[in-house]
Parts: sequence; C-alpha cells; structure tokens
Amino acid sequence: MRTEGRHMVVEVSGCNPDVLNDLDRVKEILRESALQANAEILELAFHHFTPQGVSGVVVISESHLSIHTWPEYGYAALDVYTCGEKTDPWRAMEYAAEKFEATTIVKTEIARGQEIEGHPGVYGHSVVETEVMRDGMAVVS
Repeated sequence: MRTEGRHMVVEVSGCNPDVLNDLDRVKEILRESALQANAEILELAFHHFTPQGVSGVVVISESHLSIHTWPEYGYAALDVYTCGEKTDPWRAMEYAAEKFEATTIVKTEIARGQEIEGHPGVYGHSVVETEVMRDGMAVVS
C-alpha cells in the first residue's frame, strides 16, 4: 500500500541527564541525526527551559525531527517524520539514542498518508511495528 510518509516515534530512557539538559549538545545531536538519515536540513529551532529541559525541531525538506527532554528522568521523546525514499529515519533515531547514552529505546514506526480503501481522498495511518531495546538487545514485551 502506498504511503506518503514514515513517522518514527521514539522514547529513550536511561539517558545522560547532562547531555539532555545541554541546549547546544541536543541541537547538534539532532542536526547530525538528520544528516545521518540523509536528510536535507532547512531550519533549526530549539529552546532551553528553566530549570531544565530542551525542546526543538529540525525542519528538513523531507519533513522534520523533534525532541523534548526531561533530564530529571533521564528521558527524551523523539519524532522523525520523513517523506520519500532517500532518508532513513531509523538511522536518525539510532544515532540520537547512542549520543544521549540511552539504555532503553522504545521505537514505533507509523505509516502515514495511506488512502483509506473505499474512501477516496481520505487518508489515515497504521502502526508498522513497535520494538523495545535494552542495552542494544531486543526485548520481547
């Protein structure tokens, strides 16, 4: 079935809180994640919260990468949405998780922009897969 995009929703836990709270490092990790995915970067917008936490988005010609961090929990929520076949959103997520020093990754891939059968011009989405990884090993849930 034809789709208009792939959306990766990723929860990373057990991360280094110092990295998650460093605006410049988070921005650089997401910028490099986009490049690792073979995406074309258009713009970056990031914000550091008081007393802690970072949110940001990397706008790419293929769509976007976004992040919200909770250093006090060692946790970050990441999204990568891409259109087309040239980008590899999983590579972006794996790179970011490695740089945040995550011990646990929960990754869900969603196929977006699927025309619903019998309803021309109406689009939906479906979950392709969910995977839990701890210390680099897949965990059966």
